[in-house]
Amino acid sequence: MLSPLSLTLGTHRWVLDRPYVMGVVNVTPDSFSGGGKLANFEQSLKEALMMIDDGADMIDVGGESSRPGALPVSCDEELRRVLPLVEALATRGVAVSVDTVKPAVMKAVIDAGAVMINDIQALQAPEALAIVARSQVAVCLMHMKGAPRTMQEAPVYDDVTTEVKAFLSARADALEAAGVARERIVLDPGFGFGKTVAHNLALTRGLPELATLGYPLLAGWSRKSTLGHLTGRAVDDRLAASIAASLAAVAQGASIVRVHDVRETVDALRVWCAMSRDQGSVV
Repeated sequence: MLSPLSLTLGTHRWVLDRPYVMGVVNVTPDSFSGGGKLANFEQSLKEALMMIDDGADMIDVGGESSRPGALPVSCDEELRRVLPLVEALATRGVAVSVDTVKPAVMKAVIDAGAVMINDIQALQAPEALAIVARSQVAVCLMHMKGAPRTMQEAPVYDDVTTEVKAFLSARADALEAAGVARERIVLDPGFGFGKTVAHNLALTRGLPELATLGYPLLAGWSRKSTLGHLTGRAVDDRLAASIAASLAAVAQGASIVRVHDVRETVDALRVWCAMSRDQGSVV
């Protein structure tokens, strides 16, 4: 039996012998999920701490929406949204990831105590790779075809799994060449980011192929539009579908699931692990 993968996130070290859960806290007024409900510090902190109590291993803080059609925000505005929450969570010992594409934001949140950078552009912005390489944080490299504003305008692939694998492999190689240890790298195929329903389903079935690269895989299926297409449910009514998709991703090799509904996902994974892996806990 192969030894489980491990992930180093600053002073945190995870042995990925069971699925890990990343809880999503968006502090944006126009996000895909949340719609401004968490756009102030007190509400965001309460929500994040509740997710930790519910079993989340990490909180992923986002200050700029990446939903289809989203427009960018300024660096100063993004920092205004995320920095207080990152600082408050880090001082409480919470493992904090920040979902950002901006190098200046990356540097500021790393200094504030974040232990992972979650970049939908896979550190392709100038200086992004250097900033992460100089730190000890982990990084999640995601595949995206196009940009959030236009990514869902008829994306085309010859073979989605092969192309996503090649991109992620090249980006991981670039990080390792820059001095980022392999144990600090996570790969995310980017479900819903420049992919049709058929692409997303094929990519989920192709997760075992991505896993052959030897890095932990993160799956972000929570509330995605593909689930709405499959079920006919609105974004706030996709809990069952989101849980099913997370379980399917873990069954295909994902080590981390990024979700909005932490308690329900943790419970589902606990039962799934007990029944399929003889492991009764995910916390």
